Amino acid sequence: MAFVSDSLKLPVDGRQSQTALAIARGTARLLHAHGRCVVSELPLPSGRRADLVALDPGGELWIVEVKSSIADFRADQKWQDYRAHCDRLFFATAIDVPCEIFPPDTGLIVADAFGAEFKWEAPEHKLPAATRKSMMLLFARAAAMRLQSLADPTGPYWDAE
Repeated sequence: MAFVSDSLKLPVDGRQSQTALAIARGTARLLHAHGRCVVSELPLPSGRRADLVALDPGGELWIVEVKSSIADFRADQKWQDYRAHCDRLFFATAIDVPCEIFPPDTGLIVADAFGAEFKWEAPEHKLPAATRKSMMLLFARAAAMRLQSLADPTGPYWDAE
């Protein structure tokens, strides 16, 4: 039973450039191809908002911070706070951004709107059980609210996230 119109889409919040949106889209496709579900723009307990959070079937959580340019990377150092909320931390960027600017203790993905590839893997730093549970609940609730908002676009779902 299909009850969602093809014309209904999640709203874009306007903070991301077209390049950043393209990188996020290609990265999400890569993560999906590797068996992960992805939620974008997930509010974290720290008050930060992760660009992409990926969850695999075993419960491993990755955060991917999208950086569309050298200036974007240099202007934003909040990404260091994301380690407390994931098992692995990655950057995703465009092909024309030099890979050398990214920290070696994070993973790197190079993407465009149609796909992506891993340049290097992120080191693992396992989350404590309580943090993992909290993050998985945040992930699940955000995904459920967004899905429900597609079925009922005039409902009160966007304020609940």
